Amino acid sequence: MTYAGLTWDHPRGHDALAAAAGDLVHWSVQPLEGFESHPVDDLCARYDLVVLDHPHLGEALASGCLRPLDDLFGREELDGWRAGSIGPTMRSYAMDGSQWALPLDAATQVSATRTDLAGEPPTTWEEVLGLAGRAPVALSLAGPHAFLTFASVAVALGEEPAADPGELISDTTGRAALDIMAGIDARAPARTRTLNPIGLLELMAGTDRLVHCPLVYGYVTYADRLTFTDAPAARPGGRPGSTLGGTGLAVSSRCTPTSELLDHIRWLMSPSAQCGFLPRHSGQPSARAAWTDPAIVAADFYRRTTATCEQAWVRPRHAGYIGFQSAASAVVRDALTGETGHRAAVGRLRALYRASRTTKEAGRA
Repeated sequence: MTYAGLTWDHPRGHDALAAAAGDLVHWSVQPLEGFESHPVDDLCARYDLVVLDHPHLGEALASGCLRPLDDLFGREELDGWRAGSIGPTMRSYAMDGSQWALPLDAATQVSATRTDLAGEPPTTWEEVLGLAGRAPVALSLAGPHAFLTFASVAVALGEEPAADPGELISDTTGRAALDIMAGIDARAPARTRTLNPIGLLELMAGTDRLVHCPLVYGYVTYADRLTFTDAPAARPGGRPGSTLGGTGLAVSSRCTPTSELLDHIRWLMSPSAQCGFLPRHSGQPSARAAWTDPAIVAADFYRRTTATCEQAWVRPRHAGYIGFQSAASAVVRDALTGETGHRAAVGRLRALYRASRTTKEAGRA
């Protein structure tokens, strides 16, 4: 039997899965933008295995399109993967007392730098602003990333968004985050606002038109051309503000997994796959053992960004969150262009978040 799987169209998302699958799973791909925003229930209606992002869980649970992994794997196995995964990667796929996906891939926003052009990477937002005054620096603002960047700056400033499920952010922190972003964006190279993280990294790696991005999802596949370091903090030694990304491997409710498929998933989460096979095939493992292994491929990439991944902020996962994330990003972009004042923009973000919590099943955490 051959199962149908869907992942995202990048070597990091596809190559290791395809190389390991044999005849067991046929992996199709979708663009990064589809991974970030396409309705997960539609994907699960067509595929047995789906690689997804943790903020989609609320919508997935509301539609009943995923199988709880607690019914497929033993508690001891799940506990072992939870203990062995880096940062909040495993728990980001747990809701309502069940585990809904396994963290196949770990990623969070980190800093990327052309050190041959920019020198030592900045470590604080004040240093980022200083670098932006003398070299091309850009924020990641396309699609949902404008809000994700805003949220990460807020984390660095000491406030996790949505810490209170009913409120998004305080006026003070929200405006301070927008002020920092506006100071950088005003000097950013033309057309960088429309580039997704892969586009920004390609521009930085292939040209001299961009030398630093303070918050962009880390891609180990660029580690031979760019230097990745922890996300900026508000002050030296402070928390690096970052929003968790990465991917989870979920089993759709249409799938009836055989023991062969379950053993294959077990192997993908095993030390031999996480520390060996996946990194050798462009993968970015979730196991902490891989991130701390000095012998792993591109070990410096992991070593220099481990602290950020361990402390990354986990986004809300209620059923209305994905729509909110898109709308909020548009508000942030309008604030950065001056179309909306910062005070008004924060008020709009807060109102959008409250409205998103009133959608069906939005009470799920």
